[in-house]
Amino acid sequence: MADIQIEYQDGIAIVRLNRPDKRNAMSFSMLKDLVRSAEQLKKNRQVRAVILTGAAQVFSAGIDLKDLNHPKHRLFAAWQLVKPGQSLFQKACLVWQQLPVPVIAAVEGYCFGAGLQLALAADIRIAHPDTQMSIMESRWGLVPDMGLSRSLAGLMPLDVAKELTLSARIFDGQYAQQIGLVTHLSDDPLTSAQQLANELIERSPDALYAAKQVLDAMQHQPHQALRLEKIWQLKLLLGKNSRLARQKDKQPQTEFLPRQYK
Repeated sequence: MADIQIEYQDGIAIVRLNRPDKRNAMSFSMLKDLVRSAEQLKKNRQVRAVILTGAAQVFSAGIDLKDLNHPKHRLFAAWQLVKPGQSLFQKACLVWQQLPVPVIAAVEGYCFGAGLQLALAADIRIAHPDTQMSIMESRWGLVPDMGLSRSLAGLMPLDVAKELTLSARIFDGQYAQQIGLVTHLSDDPLTSAQQLANELIERSPDALYAAKQVLDAMQHQPHQALRLEKIWQLKLLLGKNSRLARQKDKQPQTEFLPRQYK
């Protein structure tokens, strides 16, 4: 059974964490598959939106500590933490921020530790109100190290982030929405994510990519954001999908071309 399953539906890729017997806890194999899957989707210009979810109505219970502590993985894990650049743990989450399409996380069941850090790497999060969530690493004597310092930035006040990280407290989806971790609540997160994805793919794929680049720069590279606005606007005006977007406004049946820009 593959740790990651990808289902394609009319331009939407549903990426499903698939270790239901482990509540989709992340093994080293799954982490590598997450990176491979994202890299594969990044190159596929037919994909217009991505939904991240988990099998058996569970997003992810976090890192697979048994797998992490296995003797055969200890040296590899140590190397990942000391080598230059992003570790496998960081890349498995942050690679989803680099996709040139909107990424929506459909979250229910458990979303702990590594699972929450993966969900935070999505552009939009839709969660069941009863979803159990936690920045859980301090419970195991660890620190969040899968890109949380980037993906959490700007979502909530720093003091709230510190409280949840230091306490490893478990909270539900309703509280997560109140503090800004969750975008929307839904009794059926996957269906709601599909509805939103279908709405988004009615827009130019190049415009979606450009908007994601500009808004991410606003948060993480504010000194470049204004410059990127101009660069992307020029590229879009010179592209073919901008013309098709204006045509589609009057003729809804108009189809966009595959994304022009990487």
